[in-house]
Amino acid sequence: MEKDAKILVVDDEDRIRKLLRMYLERENYEIEEAENGEAALEIATEDDFDLILLDLMLPGIDGIEVCEQLREHKATPVIMLTAKGEEANRVQGFEVGADDYITKPFSPREVVLRVKALLRRSSTTKFLQTETTTKNVIVFPYLTIDHDAHRVLAEDQIINLTPKEYELLYFLAKAPDKVFSREDLLKDVWNYEFFGDLRTVDTHVKRLREKLNKVSPNAAGMISTVWGVGYKFEAAKD
Repeated sequence: MEKDAKILVVDDEDRIRKLLRMYLERENYEIEEAENGEAALEIATEDDFDLILLDLMLPGIDGIEVCEQLREHKATPVIMLTAKGEEANRVQGFEVGADDYITKPFSPREVVLRVKALLRRSSTTKFLQTETTTKNVIVFPYLTIDHDAHRVLAEDQIINLTPKEYELLYFLAKAPDKVFSREDLLKDVWNYEFFGDLRTVDTHVKRLREKLNKVSPNAAGMISTVWGVGYKFEAAKD
């Protein structure tokens, strides 16, 4: 039977890796493990995974640095595992490209639900690689967002985005010329009241612009900063 998705579990505690493996394999996911940051980076860059569960506090290279280095090459969805009292680290995790976090101690069932939710949103799963007849498409002069396939094209070139980068772009593009504060974006895109640093939004916008700019400066320029307020998507940007 074909596996549903391939997941890398990164944690320095053998007990936690075995627990997560057991629950995720029950859902027919293919699991690989890494016990430190160096091994995680080597495995994650040499192979393709649908999702990575990444412990924040690792010996040697920690989860923050692993995620930061990974984002230089891949858009693999990342769920960060963090201990209580590490809010500042979680903010840093979002800033370097993590898509979600789960606080230890956690319920394995919660992990499974969060994994399933992120895989559904992910632009890197098998389902989203297939060509489909779609109707939910937003078209602008330099940018096309095919929401059914979670596919973004800038001047006909596919842009490889993380799930959170995609969600941010889609949220802004659905309401052209409407200004959203950073607080609005954290609440609506990250889906909960966030106690951390508003730089999380700025970092994601910066990374999103950089990816678009490599292909189309015109598309990147459509994401406009409204000084002192937040951001908006300018549909008629020239």
